Amino acid sequence: MSEGGDTAAGGTRFALGDTLREAAAYLAGQGVAGGAGDARRLMAHVLGVETARLIVMAQDDIGARQRDRFWHLVHRRAAREPVSHLVGHRQFYGRRFAVGPDVLDPRPETEILIEAALAQPFDTVLDLGTGSGAIVLTLLAERPDATGIGTDLSARALAVAASNARDLGVHSRCRFRQSDWFANIDGAFGLIVSNPPYIAADEMQGLAPELTHEPRMALTDEGDGLEAYRAIAAGALAHLVAGGLLLLEIGPTQGGAVSRLLRLAGFHDIAILPDLDGRDRVVRARSG
Repeated sequence: MSEGGDTAAGGTRFALGDTLREAAAYLAGQGVAGGAGDARRLMAHVLGVETARLIVMAQDDIGARQRDRFWHLVHRRAAREPVSHLVGHRQFYGRRFAVGPDVLDPRPETEILIEAALAQPFDTVLDLGTGSGAIVLTLLAERPDATGIGTDLSARALAVAASNARDLGVHSRCRFRQSDWFANIDGAFGLIVSNPPYIAADEMQGLAPELTHEPRMALTDEGDGLEAYRAIAAGALAHLVAGGLLLLEIGPTQGGAVSRLLRLAGFHDIAILPDLDGRDRVVRARSG
């Protein structure tokens, strides 16, 4: 459990359990919800152990250097930097994805889209606005015979996605392309998926402060929150095979509006899928 000489004879030691309690109290005092859990994740990251391991390590000591590194991360968390950015990764559908300020953090709600996609057959998938690559790479990991393309306007996001593809061992089956929706895309796919920016510009000020650390272009269209859906609805039929599936993550109030856009564009079999809290989360539609 040493780091850089922390176990040297006579070195200052700090009780792990006491340090965690102090950090949890500090984060709570700074208004950070779930501060105790955040402190455990940060401590596990510093020590290089699984979070569950901290239970049996509560009576152990840590060195001054480890404590200082831990408190540096705690203070950054108090400034509302996401824990995922501090540790460099986030879990999604049972896999670890590298994340950071260049990509949107994958959320548990997006797993509703994953489940909907895996309920249908497909051998090719296009992920529009791929970000970290969480959606397309998860689908390829779950379907070993499928291939895919992930697009994004951000070259930095594409670099993160490509790194995740290598880490997950699916890089030979996934290509990444810088594109404004369908601008640089040829061919047709059995499945198109997207979690586009859907927050309206006038809603941005009311968001949690953690979201200021994520790329704004992945959150809002700087308009009414529907511009991405208009672009996807206008171009998706030309890039879906007959009977192909389109799955779009949406905000909880957008189901009706997005469904109408798809219906007017010529899609059928349109359905709105709820998340585990019963809120509208994904719109499913099929090409002719």
